[in-house]
This record gives sequence, structure tokens and C-alpha cells, in this order.
Amino acid sequence: MHGRRLDPVPITGGIGVDTLVDEFFLSYNAGRLREACHIFADKMLDADVTVGLTISGALTPTGLGYAAFVPLVEAGFVDWIVSTGANIYHDMHRSLGFSLYGIPPQVDDVALRRDSIIRIYDIVFDADVLFKTDDFVSEVLKSDEFQKRMSTAELHWRLGRYVREREKLLKTSYRSVLGAAYEAGVPIYTSSPGDSSLGMGLASLRLQGFEVGFDPELDVNETAAIVYDAKRSGGKSGVLILGGGSPKNFALQTEPQIQEIYKLAEKGHDFFIQVTDARVDTGGLSGATSQEAVTWGKIDPEQLPDTVVCYTDSTIALPIMAAYALTKRQPRALRRLYDRRGEMLSRLASDFSKTQK
Repeated sequence: MHGRRLDPVPITGGIGVDTLVDEFFLSYNAGRLREACHIFADKMLDADVTVGLTISGALTPTGLGYAAFVPLVEAGFVDWIVSTGANIYHDMHRSLGFSLYGIPPQVDDVALRRDSIIRIYDIVFDADVLFKTDDFVSEVLKSDEFQKRMSTAELHWRLGRYVREREKLLKTSYRSVLGAAYEAGVPIYTSSPGDSSLGMGLASLRLQGFEVGFDPELDVNETAAIVYDAKRSGGKSGVLILGGGSPKNFALQTEPQIQEIYKLAEKGHDFFIQVTDARVDTGGLSGATSQEAVTWGKIDPEQLPDTVVCYTDSTIALPIMAAYALTKRQPRALRRLYDRRGEMLSRLASDFSKTQK
């Protein structure tokens, strides 16, 4: 027997999250969550690892933007992000002074519709929250600085400045992911920018004659440049995946982009942690394991021991992982990758041009 001896002791009151994870998350998906905490805190947060975070599922309406993502960003534990547009959009509501409420999910949705109440499972808010958030975003995106095609990272960074200023004006203690990422220089990408209220509002502005627009090809090149720079600088790359979907693939495809498209020598990401409820046997990307990702060149096969999939709800795993990491590790120096986008992209373009000769 070469595994860990399961030798439990009684749980007592007042134990910390580190003791809870290390001593009582013993088997099944509790065991996988313990492994995820260990890989994240003990290995991925080393100084030489560039950490990418992907966000899918309605996580920010729950409050986890301010509760978990912002502390991780400010501690330097997240260097770049790929998120659904919905998570970015709904995280702005509280920054603009609006409230969301928790209720039992057994409700009459027809009555809620009649009363102009929006529901996300057990979260509700007035429809005016959407309309007024849309108005705020629309007015910001009409500004001269937005009248061009740009990467989603640039659009989010510029929008984050306005959101952060609104938080200061309202004197709210609430901090949005956009505002925190703006101040920390953490680029936020959206893999499907049209698939959210942000994209819908931008589309409306285009019909009105404004020039604001996304540059999805630049997103592909910039994210690949981030990973390429991390590896070519002698460091490592890790991805923390919450849910799956398009953000998962967008972060992982950086390695095939480098190897297959740019023809540059690379092996794959060094660390892979996924929290998901998707089954592997349906063949969908959300359920695909790190072992399967090896066949695509997304994960370095030599690093498979530093990969784990935990099958649970992200709203359970994320607070535990964040608290564990913030307990175990000191803050890291901010990489401020947003500020270095041009430099990283130039390096990638230079090396790629050599493969074309």
C-alpha cells in the first residue's frame, strides 16, 4: 500500500479551512478538492508560474466576484482571466449601487415575469437593474476612446476604469472583478463576446453608427502570447478552470495555437485544475479530462500528476480553494500582463515569422 493511510480524527469546532481540507477532505470528490487546493497553493502559486483563470456558470451574481475573485486578483494569485460575458456584466450591478436577493428556488416564474423580477435559480433582482446597467454601459461605450475595434481585454480594461470610478463615487465597499483587474493590470478576455448583455449592447451601438467593436483574432493572439511568454521566459503556465464551456477551451487552445498554428516548439500547460459537474462520457469539452487534453497538445504529458478534475459545484469549491490559498501563501508580485500585451505579442510575432521562412 503506497497511498495515504486514512486515519481520521473527530472534527472539532473552530478548525481552520487548511485543517478542514488537509485532514477531513479524505476521499471521493472531497479528496479531489483537497488535491486541487494543494496543486493550486503549493505549486501553481510559485513565483515562476503564470496563472490563468476561466469562469463559466453564473458565479458573480452569487457575490463570488467580490468574495473570491477580487481577493485572488489583488493577491497576485490570478494573472489573466477568460470569462463569459455574463459573469462580467452581472458583476457590475452591485458596483452601480443595485441589489440582488436570495430566495428559495420554488417560485412562480409567471408571477415574477408579471412583476418584472429576474431570476437566476435562487437569486432575484428587479428588471430595472438590467436596464440601468445597460444604460451605464451604453453611455461609457459611446466615449471616444472606445470608437475602434479592440481586444476584449482592452475593452474590459477601459470599462473597468469607469466601473471603479463609479464605485468610488458611490462610496461603496463593493469591488467588481472589472475594477480590481483594471487596477492590478490583469487582462480579462471573453471567448464569446457577442453572447452576453455586453455584446448585445455593443451590437446596438453599431446599429447607431458607433465604431466600437471586438477584435476576436487579437484575443486569440494575445492569449497565446501570454502563455508563450510565460514558457519562453523560463517559467510555467497553469490554468484554474471553473465550469467548462467556451472559456475553458479558449484558455487551453493557446497551446495548440502555439504548436499547431505558429509551428513553435511547446509541450502544453504545466498545471490543470478543473471544477465541473459535466460528465466525461458525453464527449463534450466541459467534461474532457486533462488526459484527453494531452492528445491535443493542451497539457504537457509529463505534468499529468499536477492535474486534477473535481466533480462538484464551483460555488462550493471556489470559496474553499480561495480561502485555502490565501491562508497558505503570501501575496505574489503583480505581473501586470495587461501592460505587457504589446511586448509579448511582438515577441510571439517575431518567433512566428521565423517559422514562415
